[in-house]
Amino acid sequence: MLAVRLPLIVLCAAIITSGSAVAQKAYGPGVTDTEIKIGNIMPYSGPASAYGMNGKVQAAYFKKINDYGGINGRKINFISYDDAYSPPKTVEQARKLVESDEVLLIFNPLGTPGNAAIHKYMNAKKVPQIFVGSGASKWNDPKNYPWTMGWIPNFQTEGRILAQYVLKEKPTGKVAIFYQNDDYGKDYLKGFKDGLGEHANIIVIEESYEVSEPTIDTHVVKMKSVGADVLISFTTPKFAAQTIKKAAELNWKPLQIVPSVSSSIGAVIKPAGMDSAQGIISATYAKDATDPQWDDDPGIKEFRALMNEYLPGANLAESSAMVGYNTATSMAEVLRRCGDNLTRENVMKQASNLKNFEQGGLLPGITVSTTPTDFAPIKQLRLMRFEGNRWQLFGDVISIGSVH
Repeated sequence: MLAVRLPLIVLCAAIITSGSAVAQKAYGPGVTDTEIKIGNIMPYSGPASAYGMNGKVQAAYFKKINDYGGINGRKINFISYDDAYSPPKTVEQARKLVESDEVLLIFNPLGTPGNAAIHKYMNAKKVPQIFVGSGASKWNDPKNYPWTMGWIPNFQTEGRILAQYVLKEKPTGKVAIFYQNDDYGKDYLKGFKDGLGEHANIIVIEESYEVSEPTIDTHVVKMKSVGADVLISFTTPKFAAQTIKKAAELNWKPLQIVPSVSSSIGAVIKPAGMDSAQGIISATYAKDATDPQWDDDPGIKEFRALMNEYLPGANLAESSAMVGYNTATSMAEVLRRCGDNLTRENVMKQASNLKNFEQGGLLPGITVSTTPTDFAPIKQLRLMRFEGNRWQLFGDVISIGSVH
């Protein structure tokens, strides 16, 4: 049971070797007897800067691990660059990390467009593009892209789950779909339409936007004008907040649904206005660190302790903080399992053999599991509704499987 375990961060810091005690050391680029150099790419600026919290928490997590002695005696040298959510910049930063910094791997690079831009490059270079910060289905293709692995739930299958909810709650509704005009938004859109199946005729408008747009007000006005009573926002945080706020200003009160990646209270709900967000539906796989129900939970206690000591003043209501914590926990576990065989090949081998790995920041019943033929670590979700000042979970854990 979790309650009787040593804190995970201590386990990660322990000097534990993998396999035979007499095994020969094997190092890839960026590894020495005292260091493991890993790269990271985050949108610390630009239209998706809300996700930058991921990288800040990851840096804090690895600093704490280093303070406890590192992983198997090696300190983590975490090099994180800003790409401003711009694919050309992502390419530039990936090349810098691989060819100049000579990192062992690139961990949790964030965003669907940017990761798509470096996908082929990373695999041609045979450098792990691991625990990608995007739920695009393309990251689960170990046959063709054996060096790329996702982490968060698949966008398409989440879209299917949300579609099933709409069919149950509003089977004769008029649905407006608002989506980001890139692989991110289109993945959600495809999954949602697949989930509707023969009932796709309830969609009355599909409206897209570009991340370069400063405001999406005209789109919301247009979607209201067609009489939609269900609004699906396959948007990133900035635009999710704008959509919720504008709908309220128009006194438009459809059933609103936002994806798990845009459900942050700190980055979406508060900027939109708590009153405007009442009743909104989303999905999640992680605990909310601000929810009192987890006050005595060992995993949340550890997370809060990390934040208080290494990132004081950070907003725990930003869901990206928990994502950063959970992904860093997974990365630390993979490196721990690598022992003294810290090659790029062994990193992918260990990452693709995680079985029901429990993490303190995941909801009960949700674990990390991979196989050499399934690179989709998180395969469960729960639905939630925003009520009062927090999300309320409802229903059972839903297994979303994998999509190829």
